[in-house]
Amino acid sequence: MTSVSRRKAHKITPMKKRSSIISFLLLLIFVVPAICPVAAQKAKNNIHGRTERIKRVENGLLPPVIIKGQPVAVMNIAERMEFYKIPGVSIAVINGGKIEWARGYGVNRAGTDERITPETLFQAASISKPVAAIAGLRLVEQGKINLDSDINERLVTWKVPENEFTREKKVTLRRILSHGAGLTVHGFGGYAMNESVPTVTQILNGEKPANSGPVRVDIAPGTLWRYSGGGFTIFQQVLQDVTQKAFPALMQDMVLKLAGMHHSTYQQPLPESLRPQAASGHDSKGKTVAGDFHVYPEMAAAGLWTTPSDLARFAIEVQKSFLGKSNKLLSKKMTGQLLTVQNGEWGLGLKLDGKGEALRFGHNGANEGFQCLMIAYNRTGQGAVIMTNSDNGGQLGGELILAVAREYGWADYAPIEKTLAKVDPVAYDPYVGEYEFSPSFKLTVTREVDKLFAAAVGERFELLPESETRFFTLSDISIEFVKDFGGKVTHLLLNKTNRGKKIK
Repeated sequence: MTSVSRRKAHKITPMKKRSSIISFLLLLIFVVPAICPVAAQKAKNNIHGRTERIKRVENGLLPPVIIKGQPVAVMNIAERMEFYKIPGVSIAVINGGKIEWARGYGVNRAGTDERITPETLFQAASISKPVAAIAGLRLVEQGKINLDSDINERLVTWKVPENEFTREKKVTLRRILSHGAGLTVHGFGGYAMNESVPTVTQILNGEKPANSGPVRVDIAPGTLWRYSGGGFTIFQQVLQDVTQKAFPALMQDMVLKLAGMHHSTYQQPLPESLRPQAASGHDSKGKTVAGDFHVYPEMAAAGLWTTPSDLARFAIEVQKSFLGKSNKLLSKKMTGQLLTVQNGEWGLGLKLDGKGEALRFGHNGANEGFQCLMIAYNRTGQGAVIMTNSDNGGQLGGELILAVAREYGWADYAPIEKTLAKVDPVAYDPYVGEYEFSPSFKLTVTREVDKLFAAAVGERFELLPESETRFFTLSDISIEFVKDFGGKVTHLLLNKTNRGKKIK
């Protein structure tokens, strides 16, 4: 018979029990007090260090573009908010794969004392797109839709009209999410609170009361990158047809809840119960948008209400999934596709930039009265989200994000240095006019004495000459005017790829 060795039970005598109690008391009296001050001091130092970092960010705003030979002015957030007539700003900073701090500045509505807090809701505008894209990719992983099949195979309520451009190449989910489906309608203006709101079908067909043109294919799918909010509205209809759920509900279940975005909703219009928590939108002059904000039935393209902290949680989940540390939203493999260049500089719903440790993803957004920005690094666990309740918020956001980048040592993220060219202002005259990128997006160029300006979607900026035909702005927008063989200006290129035809 095999013998089994057993450990003999050790009996604790009263004397040994008393000794153990004494040792424990000595630990409480001498050791714990010695440790606690160290831990307390460490926590105090961390808080102090974070406070100092926040102050340096608040007082270290930088312009996205600096001009060679000219001094660089470091700016203060309060002063810049006043300069741009921006009532409110909210920011969340990601460091070490978590939200290090979040703060609000200013007020919800001009002329009030309702302070912006980290929980204040803003319209995410086009940052709605990458968040919505996750739901589509989850359906791909579940086998309910294919990234590369004809999208009409899954559409039920409405179909993409076939034409000569779709005979050989089809509109697919991959092409929609990467803005390569050849679809029209750049963006949407939304609807005032007292206006009738169209259905998704009416929007896609360009039927009243829709205030945008029909969404159609006018370029062979897969041949050219062109930003299309219209494509994401088709995507919204696909998600509803496949899941048989209303869009806000399916997004709540498939993305928002899983990412911990508990202060977010795609409900349009915003429910009355949430309106006290929401910021009001403001135009470029600081005036409140009529009705406080517009309604966006184009929810996938522009309809998300959220906070910087919630968008930071979304970005952190994407970062973790990329590194194989989380699969709450997507598998590592699918996140790899999400963050792989598909077309131009775009992945599946996200703009991509950088190489190596500087690999990063992001998106910006501009709705009526709101502008925002999200940037996050794939590997380093860094990033930030900035949301504003102003049409001028994009400029402030760019300055603020550079302050964060400098403070936290972001790789390959600093102001761009440009050389100012000497150009005779007379050369500007042929550039004056209106340029059409799509029926819903036009840019107007004007000359004022010796300066050139451009205006679009409520924003106006000076064009600074890099050469006689190439111009830039301090907010890092590039414009190149293109002439025909006879020297007549025919169109311009916005940020190198967006072509606007001169119509006036």
